[in-house]
Amino acid sequence: QKRKLLEELGESRLPYVTPADANFHQLWKTKYSKLIFRKSDTVPEELHQMVQEGFLTLRKHDCFFQDLVRIKGKDFVTPVSRILIGNPGCTYKYLNTRLFAVPWPTEGYDIKYCSPEIHDACKALIRLNDYLHGEAVKALQGQNLFETKEIKDTTVIDREKSFAASLMEKGSVSEDQSSWCVPEDDCLNLKNRTSYNVTLLNYMDPLQMLYLKQEPYFGMGNMAVSWHHDENLVDRSTVAVYSYSCEGSTKEEINEQKVKGRDPAVWHIGLKVAWDIETPGLAVPLHQGDFYLMLDDLNMTHQHCVLAGFSPRFSSTHRVADCSRGTLEYIFGRCELALQNLQTNSDSKALSLKSLEAAVVKQAEDIHNEVEFEWLRQFWFQGKRYLKCTDWWLKPMAKLEEFWRKLEIMTSLVLSELRKREQIKEQRKETVSCLLLALTDRQRLRQEWTAR
Repeated sequence: QKRKLLEELGESRLPYVTPADANFHQLWKTKYSKLIFRKSDTVPEELHQMVQEGFLTLRKHDCFFQDLVRIKGKDFVTPVSRILIGNPGCTYKYLNTRLFAVPWPTEGYDIKYCSPEIHDACKALIRLNDYLHGEAVKALQGQNLFETKEIKDTTVIDREKSFAASLMEKGSVSEDQSSWCVPEDDCLNLKNRTSYNVTLLNYMDPLQMLYLKQEPYFGMGNMAVSWHHDENLVDRSTVAVYSYSCEGSTKEEINEQKVKGRDPAVWHIGLKVAWDIETPGLAVPLHQGDFYLMLDDLNMTHQHCVLAGFSPRFSSTHRVADCSRGTLEYIFGRCELALQNLQTNSDSKALSLKSLEAAVVKQAEDIHNEVEFEWLRQFWFQGKRYLKCTDWWLKPMAKLEEFWRKLEIMTSLVLSELRKREQIKEQRKETVSCLLLALTDRQRLRQEWTAR
């Protein structure tokens, strides 16, 4: 799709607008209304201070890391350095790389941090998480009102107009919006779409980068993060992003020049309708302490990129990660399911299998591969870096390794039984076939991970 679009464009560039353009608010209201923007002075000052100190603490302790990600079978180091912080036992996977959340302080969990400063930084981020959750609920309530009622009420029309007019001003949601009623059956849905379980923190100093990609469709300049949809999220969930660019004198000097389009010294969020060359793009400046929300299906229907300024920048991107297959609770449960087929002789203590049915063997071998390649190798591939914050993940990883050893024994037992036992030919053939598939996958993936 990207190649086709670029071929269609040739040497020309698509139009885009910034808040300085006369048609910005109209375009935002009609094509980008699910982007909600808040200026820094709408956020409590105490929260700004806590979060910004937290960013600097994590940076001081070298807790931001460039990820080695895999795109179309090739490995790339990300230009942006990252760390995932969130609910204990949560992970987040993007571009074939699983990140393991440094747990924020959570009641009922014994989390030992490497220093009190790192504890305070993680505590600040859960405070920010709670705040952004509240803001997202209010914003979605406003969107629901517009989407579910015919707009006959003039106050609703006035509010909708004020949404556009005040996008770049303080308090783009009026104070009484928080009290708008939402039907009871929508409350759970709202909660599910805004209860952030992780935040992916980003840091980049553009002046330290030897090369940054140029934005290819609109000519918006240097990109810190290319056009994309965020992955691995609960369907139609909100993404909230708090931005902290360490602005200084360089920006002030550059701003005195006349700049056509977006100011290259200032960080921006870029938005476009996915694979559309009719609708102009949007470039919204991000200053110290601003935040924005991508509501509902915006992440699916649109793509976004991050356009680099000149100053170093941190961001905290809060997500409802789809953890259906990404928590410790899930993978421990999978291991226990596989090990139900393993039994120990009460006298000799010898291990044996309860069943050699193809479906049972296949289930165990699939779980075996999942434990090894989605968890253990993903963790130890880049996992030692988490020790700069906490050793919390070491115990669960040791437990997973024990499960893995038992799964290796189970594979050996299957092979042993298939060699010696007289079985119905068709049953044996079916079991051998599914085992061969799993072992072939395992061999291929082990070679791939060794190369990585």
